[in-house]
Amino acid sequence: MSESSKVTASHLRRQAFIYPRQSSQGQLERNVESTARQYALVERAIELGFTREQIVVIDDDLGVTGDGTVDREGFARLVSEVALGHAGLVLGLECSRVARNNSDWYRLLDLCGVTDTVIGDLDGLYHPGSFNDRLLLGLKGTISEAELHMIRQRLDGGIRNKAKRGELRRGLPVGLVWGEGDGDVLLDPDEAVRGAIATIFERFAELGSARQVWLWMRREGVQFPLRRFQGAEIKWMTPTYHQIHSVLTSPVYAGAYAFGKTRRERYVDEHSRPRKRTRKLPQEEWEVLIWDHHPGYIDKATFERNQAQLASNTRPRAHEPGGAVREGQALLQGIAVCGRCGRKLKVHYQGTRGHKSPAYHCPGSVLVEGRGEWCVRVGGTRIEEAVAAALIQALTPAGVKAALRAAEALEADHDAALAQWHLQVERARYEAERAERRYRQVEPEHRLVARGLERDWERALGALAEAEAELALRERQRPRTLAPEEREQLLALGSDLGRVWSAPTTTDRDRKQLLRCLIEEAMLDVDREERRATVTLRWRGGALTELAVPLPKPQPAIRTDEDTIALIERLAVHYDDATIAGILNRQGRRSATGERFTKIIVGSLRRHRNIPTYKPPAEPPDGELLPVGKAAAELGVAPSTIFRWLQDGFIRGEQDTPGAPWRIRVNNKLRALFVEDAPPGYVPIVDAMRIMGVSRQTVLQRVKRDELEAIHVRSGRRKGLRILVPQAEYTLFDTTRSSGYAV
Repeated sequence: MSESSKVTASHLRRQAFIYPRQSSQGQLERNVESTARQYALVERAIELGFTREQIVVIDDDLGVTGDGTVDREGFARLVSEVALGHAGLVLGLECSRVARNNSDWYRLLDLCGVTDTVIGDLDGLYHPGSFNDRLLLGLKGTISEAELHMIRQRLDGGIRNKAKRGELRRGLPVGLVWGEGDGDVLLDPDEAVRGAIATIFERFAELGSARQVWLWMRREGVQFPLRRFQGAEIKWMTPTYHQIHSVLTSPVYAGAYAFGKTRRERYVDEHSRPRKRTRKLPQEEWEVLIWDHHPGYIDKATFERNQAQLASNTRPRAHEPGGAVREGQALLQGIAVCGRCGRKLKVHYQGTRGHKSPAYHCPGSVLVEGRGEWCVRVGGTRIEEAVAAALIQALTPAGVKAALRAAEALEADHDAALAQWHLQVERARYEAERAERRYRQVEPEHRLVARGLERDWERALGALAEAEAELALRERQRPRTLAPEEREQLLALGSDLGRVWSAPTTTDRDRKQLLRCLIEEAMLDVDREERRATVTLRWRGGALTELAVPLPKPQPAIRTDEDTIALIERLAVHYDDATIAGILNRQGRRSATGERFTKIIVGSLRRHRNIPTYKPPAEPPDGELLPVGKAAAELGVAPSTIFRWLQDGFIRGEQDTPGAPWRIRVNNKLRALFVEDAPPGYVPIVDAMRIMGVSRQTVLQRVKRDELEAIHVRSGRRKGLRILVPQAEYTLFDTTRSSGYAV
């Protein structure tokens, strides 16, 4: 069947799709002829009868691999157009350009066979619906997949064979460069770069932590060299923690050649699509590791010690002591273990604010749904004192030279930072001189270039001035070198290591770092009945020391007296915490610790005893709260009348505390009880007694229970209390009025 017969009128009514693809960005840059040939397929489609408007070029996948592990938007679009029946012809340079794996290739063939779509390449046109054409296309797809496999196998074989000899040139970390010979690796010729890398290893040997090295470099202003790729210009920047950690963990700085540190793996994601990922391998699984391959900044033994130190700085697992030294007060943090179950003890702090002391507890209580038991829970003050005494006793022979070495270390620390600043000034001076040479080489008439170079020169001069000023400042801050007589005095002082240990200038971190130099583990066990803690110290080297530490006797609990608690319960109904504190202080009461009550103390007591808090009324109370004298003047009566009414219970008053002055809430309801003239029906209390035939106390009790109404007459000959007697009482008793005054 000829090619023209395979493209029918039905195909020509649809669109022709051209699918150009290159496997990588490098091929796009170098293999430009291949790209041009693929775009030239447009002319072939026109020769087959398609118009230029019907031709669609899908070039979204230029620079994308076709092995199927990466999403190809262009291929997905092509498959969609074929499935929708929009495609009459699909053209590619060859089958491998469409897909490098048979799963994608056969999916396209199946869709083309169903939708009557023709596939074409340089060899001809094929109809997937035809058995012979489908067989040929399948063979081409299989050959394309096999071709990819063989290409990769040849390339990988050559790469791995060269890597086994240590001659494969890959990217080197900053501080190392490739030499002229095969596999020749040299230290960076730039002294500033070498000094920066060497400083990292020197500081780590002293500080023992990657984070502390990073903080030191930031504090001292030491910059880190950065090279984006091999041969690129060095850029200096503020170091990051990742950069410091990468330098400390790379065996290349120890003179080793490493290859195959990662592995590419295939997996299926949550959308059932094949993916690739890179997994880091442990050192024992690296494909190539050649020690003493080239000169390094440290040797193999130092590198292995550094890795062990970094591993011990990480958070340990259960039953494993260790961890990086932290800034807390707990001296045995990270090395204290339970003497019963062997788990690492956790640290907590107890005591009042500003006077907290460390304590240790075993985490075994939270192992099984919170149903475990405390193995050890003990305060750490006396235990740490005993451990510190044992350490000082062990260090006494070596303490003679400790102070002198500390002074020398301080000088060396400053010298290391100062050396880096000398190199940075030298580098800034070189940059300024280079910018000057570039400026002077340009022709004066070429002002556009000259102005840019002049700005670069000024910028370099400014950086040089800043570096020189910083160097001069650090030179002035240089620690003074000890004189011979001062060294003798320091040696005499060094014998008293206890004073150095307890000196305020010695930080908690310094003490813990010194402790870990000799003590590897401290096992704690507690005997509550004998009030004794047993501490077993395991020194580096295997020696064991057992210490018996007496524990303090438990002190009786300090509690607030129950009378004060009961008073707070009564007052909390009416007053807030601040008001209650004032009432308690006016009564001369004191807290459990002998302090005056405050709002915070009252609130803590109330919450501890579950006493409800005071809730002010939603609406403000009616009337003004006045002392008895002012209330009597407001109502027009004598203060004695107010006190008598309070005693009889006719009106209510308020007291902040028993014995405090009474206060009366004066409102309209209270004012209505004090009148100038008695209304009809109100009689003196003696008449009310005669009419009702009861005693005076009974009348007063009925008034108090609101069974009778009473008022106070402020004027007239018969001032005083008046009682409203019910009408029924008038009919039963004599209504003759008494001529005496009301009582």
